[in-house]
Amino acid sequence: MKSILVVNEDPRFQELVLRALNGDGHYVWWAPDAAHAAELLADLPVDLVIADFVTPPANGATPVTYGAEFIAAIRRGCPSLKFLLIIERGTPQAAIGALREHVCDLLISPFTAEELRAAVDAALTGCPAREIEVISAQPEWVELRVPCDRATLSPLQKLLGELETDVPPEMAEAIGYAFSEMLSNAIEHGCKLDPEKGVAVSIIRLQHAVICRIKDPGEGFDPSRLDHAAVNNPVDDPFHHVAIREEKGLRAGGFGILITRQLVDDLVYNERHNELMFVKFLP
Repeated sequence: MKSILVVNEDPRFQELVLRALNGDGHYVWWAPDAAHAAELLADLPVDLVIADFVTPPANGATPVTYGAEFIAAIRRGCPSLKFLLIIERGTPQAAIGALREHVCDLLISPFTAEELRAAVDAALTGCPAREIEVISAQPEWVELRVPCDRATLSPLQKLLGELETDVPPEMAEAIGYAFSEMLSNAIEHGCKLDPEKGVAVSIIRLQHAVICRIKDPGEGFDPSRLDHAAVNNPVDDPFHHVAIREEKGLRAGGFGILITRQLVDDLVYNERHNELMFVKFLP
C-alpha cells in the first residue's frame, strides 16, 4: 500500500484520481497548493506526488501550477520522492523542463483515468525516467542521455509528441513508431537491458523535417547476419525470423527496421551500426 499526495485544488481532478485509483488500496492525500503540500510532507511518509507543472511566467506573475522551484523545495526534505507531473498539450518546453527535474513520467492533459492509473502504477513500481539526463533543452534541439530501460519509452514518447503538435497526425504517428522501435532496439540489443548503460538520443526539429539520432554503447551488428529481424527474411518466407526470435527468447516483433524504412524518408547507420539517424520530411 502506497501513499500518494495530489497537489491540485480542482474537485473534478480529485474525482478523476479517485476513480482511477479506486480499489488499489492506496492512501491518497490532497493539498490545494505548494504551501499546504510542504506542510503535509513534513509529517507524512509519501511515495508519490502528482502535481501540475508549468514554467514560471517571464513577467514575474505567480504561476497557478508548480514548476521547478516547487519540486526543488519538496526534494530538500525528501530527496528520493517520486513525481508524476501534468503538463498541458502543446507545451514542449514544459515537457523538457519536467524531464530535467527527473520525474517518473508525464501526463499530457487532457488524459483518461486509465492513463492516470497506468502512469501511477509505473511510477510506484520503478522510476527509470528519473535517470534521464537532459543535455540540450531547446525544443528545436533536444539532446538526452537515456538509461537502458524499456520503461523510459513512455515519457520519451510523450515528449516527442509535444515536439510534434503541429505535425499532421499520420506523420507524427510514423515518427513516433520509428523512434520507439529504434530506441527499443538500442536498449534491448545495444545495451542488453543494462540500466547502468545509457543511450544518446537527439531530436532535432527543423521547419520542414524531424531528425532523430540514437547511439547505443554496444558493439553494433552486422546487418547481413541479423537473422532475428524481418529485414533479412527470404522473399519466399516473410516470417522466417519469428521462429528464430522464439529460439533466442526475444520479444515478439522483429519488423522494426523494415517498417521504419517504409515510414521515414531516410534511415542511415554508422559503420559499426551502433548509431543511427532517420529523417522525416514535413509539408
